[in-house]
Amino acid sequence: MEGFQRKRVTVIYFSDTSLELLHKIELFLQSPEGRVVIPKSFKQGKLIIAVSEGKVNILNKIDDRIILAYDVA
Repeated sequence: MEGFQRKRVTVIYFSDTSLELLHKIELFLQSPEGRVVIPKSFKQGKLIIAVSEGKVNILNKIDDRIILAYDVA
């Protein structure tokens, strides 16, 4: 695609099969307007919460506290 660049992003999401908050670092195309294009194949089975620029180091997630408090896994 003309004018598109590859952009490294961190995608934060829930899976359809788990209540655990997950994240994944990916390279996706970015339009000339700045919008990151996430392929349908990646979106499938996910509820995307946020897309951040670059590699994000997630230190704590809300489900970490739930697992500790209620000893669920």
